[in-house]
Amino acid sequence: MFGQINLFEMNRNSQEAPLASRLRPESLDEYVGQKHLIGPGKILRQLIERDQVSSMIFWGPPGVGKTTLARIIAGQTKANFVEFSAVTSGIKEIKEVMAQAEQSRMMGMRTLLFADEIHRFNKAQQDAFLPWVEKGSIILVGATTENPSFEINSALLSRCKVFILKALEETDLLELLHHALTSPKGLGDREIRIEEEQLAAIARFANGDARTALNTLEMAVLNSRLDESGMICVTAQTLNECMNRRSLLYDKNGEEHYNMISALHKSMRNSDPDAAVYWMYRMLDGGEDPLYIARRLVRFASEDVGMADPGALTNAIAVYQACHFLGMPECDVHLAQAVVYLAMAPKSNALYRACQSCKKDIEERPAEPVPLQICNAVTGLMKELHYGEGYVYAHDTEEKLSRMQCLPDSLAGRRYYEPTDQGKEKQVKERLEEILRWKQS
Repeated sequence: MFGQINLFEMNRNSQEAPLASRLRPESLDEYVGQKHLIGPGKILRQLIERDQVSSMIFWGPPGVGKTTLARIIAGQTKANFVEFSAVTSGIKEIKEVMAQAEQSRMMGMRTLLFADEIHRFNKAQQDAFLPWVEKGSIILVGATTENPSFEINSALLSRCKVFILKALEETDLLELLHHALTSPKGLGDREIRIEEEQLAAIARFANGDARTALNTLEMAVLNSRLDESGMICVTAQTLNECMNRRSLLYDKNGEEHYNMISALHKSMRNSDPDAAVYWMYRMLDGGEDPLYIARRLVRFASEDVGMADPGALTNAIAVYQACHFLGMPECDVHLAQAVVYLAMAPKSNALYRACQSCKKDIEERPAEPVPLQICNAVTGLMKELHYGEGYVYAHDTEEKLSRMQCLPDSLAGRRYYEPTDQGKEKQVKERLEEILRWKQS
């Protein structure tokens, strides 16, 4: 396996390799971005320079240099670098690699095992790393785009330091692009004419992903024509064709999915229609099912608007039906209508609080029987046992009310629903207070 890694390293510098591979930095000084971790005096840089590296997890979006940083650490600490894939490796392969690593350790050579997309390893695979990490046979460096708290076994996570890698800034990406145009390992041996504004457009398009930036530049150069002097001229049309779709970070099954639905909910709750529409469209752009968004809006209509505007629920359900009838892309405007409606509606969480309070009582208190006065006496025996005795039919009274107790004795007088003064719920509050005063009189 070590031999395969060396062959890869030899091929990486070939001009036939992708630009992003040819330009992969080999030292911390060449590495771009993540100044909060590897800038002068920062913690990870100190650990590397002092050769005190232990097992760690790199958590960050794609294309920010997780694999590259692991390779630099291996080179700096003079450790064998072994790249491991969750897709192609099982328990057997893990044990074989660990046996090689243990032999190397006995010969004084450390092994840095890089587990790309470590969140894709199942529990058994992750557990297989544990004894070797504890024993020090390997330095485990895992890379993940998902929140390690959710995707990595707690036992393994507790033995690794987590470092968060951030999406690259546009200035970082511009630095990479300029380096690509001048480096002998990149495009430095070619005469290329590309405007600074075009490079800035590539940096914006890449959305923090160095690989995307370099791939886009390479594609634009390869698809451009030579002028009479033999210079490669990148035109606006060619560049636009290479950037026909912006790739926004969104994982329908991962943490970003929950981050964005949370952003949508909280934007509506904060009565910010612009932010709410933005997060809704981010989800749609990432391929989210519009019916999922519509279902969350139905929930929001009762949880956060409730009786302050009872029409919100009707609106949300109508939008769900419209999405079901039309689908994408036509139903986006219906979702936008519901999102703006809910963002601008008066807010009340009184229904949500009532549910939570009632749920707590049911979980913590004994299961109380239904009071006899509101039980149906459907048999003679039930009548003899006083079922339904004392029941008052509210419609027979002048006030259309009765003072009959409907809660169990232990919960008599308990209040779950406490309406607010927001929107139409103010009228509900006034009506409820009137009813309570009459019952107490």
